Amino acid sequence: MTKIYFEDIAVGDETTSHSRTVTKEEIIDFARKYDPQPFHLDEEAAKKSIYGGLIASGWHTGSNLMRLLVDNMTNNRAGLGSPGFDDLRWIRPVRPGDSLYYKSTVIETRRSESRPDMGIVRADVKLYNQNDDVVLSMKSIGMVKTRPE
Repeated sequence: MTKIYFEDIAVGDETTSHSRTVTKEEIIDFARKYDPQPFHLDEEAAKKSIYGGLIASGWHTGSNLMRLLVDNMTNNRAGLGSPGFDDLRWIRPVRPGDSLYYKSTVIETRRSESRPDMGIVRADVKLYNQNDDVVLSMKSIGMVKTRPE
C-alpha cells in the first residue's frame, strides 16, 4: 500500500470510513473495566436513568472512533502519532446495535518548525450513527512524516 505523506494532504481533504456496529456485550464489558456507571452496565438501571436505556461510555465511543481511524486512514498514512485533540464533545448517546462511521475534513496543515521531517495535520472529525446523527465531534491533531528525499 502506498504511504500518504504530509505533502499529500491538503486542507479540505475528506475521508469517510466504513461502519462498525456496537454490541450490548462490548458496551457492558468496556464499562466494567473502565467506566462502571449504572447506565453503562445494567439495563434495568439504565431504563430508569435520563437515557432511558443502556448507553456506551463516551470513552468507549471514542475508542470505536480510534479503531475506525486506524482501519481507514492511519495505517496507510506515514503517521507519527498524535499529541492529542481539541474540542471533544459527546453529542448523542451510543446504544447497542448502533452502527458508527466517521467523516473527517482536514482544516489545517503546517510543517513543523522544530522537526522538518514532519508536519502537523488538524482535522474536524465527526462520528455518526446509522441515522446520520452526530454522536461525537472533535478536532484531531496528527503528526505526519514528510516525504523522504
